[in-house]
Amino acid sequence: MIVVAGEALIDLVPRAAGALADLRPALGGGPYNTAVALGRLGSPTAFCSRISSDAFGEALLDGLREAGVDVSFVQRGSEPTTLAVASIGVDGSAAYSFYVEGTADRLFTAPARLPDTARAVSFGTCSLVLEPGASAYEELLRTAAAQGVFTALDPNIRAVLIPDADAYRARFTSWLPSVSLLKLSEEDAKWLGGTPREWLAAGPCAVVVTRGGDGLTVFTRDGAEHSVPGEEVDVVDTIGAGDTVNAALLHGLSARDALSPAALADLGADGWTDLLRLAARAAAITCSRAGAEPPYAVELGAL
Repeated sequence: MIVVAGEALIDLVPRAAGALADLRPALGGGPYNTAVALGRLGSPTAFCSRISSDAFGEALLDGLREAGVDVSFVQRGSEPTTLAVASIGVDGSAAYSFYVEGTADRLFTAPARLPDTARAVSFGTCSLVLEPGASAYEELLRTAAAQGVFTALDPNIRAVLIPDADAYRARFTSWLPSVSLLKLSEEDAKWLGGTPREWLAAGPCAVVVTRGGDGLTVFTRDGAEHSVPGEEVDVVDTIGAGDTVNAALLHGLSARDALSPAALADLGADGWTDLLRLAARAAAITCSRAGAEPPYAVELGAL
C-alpha cells in the first residue's frame, strides 16, 4: 500500500476570465490529488489526513472512496474545510490564494502507526507549512524513514502561505535525510535556491525536476541524469499536473518493485526513461481537462 499524507481542500476555480467570474468548487489539495490519481491508476492507496465533517469534507471523502482509496486513516473535525481560490493564466497555469485559518486539516495529529502493508508514504504542499499540523506530518515523515519505509516529498511551494522563507528553506533541508525520492518543479527549485546535486548529497536517492511542457529530468546519486520531453496536448489548465506526476512515479516504481533505495539505484537509464515517460503522459492527460482530473490506468496503456 502507498500512503499519501497531507491536506484535502476545495479549489474554487473560475469559469471565465476576470476577478468576479463565477467560481466552480472542485476537490483538491496536492496530497489529495495524488491519492486520487494513485487510486485511479490501480495502486492500493490510503489517505492520511484530517478532513472536516462539513459538506465539503463529505464530498472529499466521497471522491477518495470513488477512486478506491482507503480512508480508514482519515481523522475528522468539525472545523471548516480549507479553501483555495485559483486564478488561471493565459497559458493554463494556476495561481492560488488560500483561506486556511481555523480549518480542519491544520489540526492533524500523527497516527500511532502506519498500515502494516505500507510500502511508501508521500508528503507535500500546504500540510508541511501550516502549523500545528506541519509538525505532525514532519514527525510522520521522520518516523516512516526510520522504520525503513520509502518516502516521497513534493514541496509544491505556495509562497503566499510561507511567512518566513529562510526558515522554511532550512526546514526543507532538514527533511532531506528522511526522503527517498524528491520531486519538485523548476519554479520550486528556483524558489528553494538549491540544486539537485546538493539535495542528493543531503539524503534522497533521486531528484525529479518537472519543467512543465518541456518534460521531466531525474538526477540520481551515481551522477546520472535522464530526461524526457513533455507530451504535446491542448492545455485547459495545469491544476493537478504535478500531483499526477507524483502518483505516476510512485505507481510506476511500485509496479517495478522499486520502492527502495537499492531498487532505485538499479533502475538505470531505460528504467528511468520509461518511468518519466509514464509520468509525462499522465500529466498531459490531466492538463487536457479542467481541474484536477487525473487519468485512469486504461487511459495510459501499458505501464
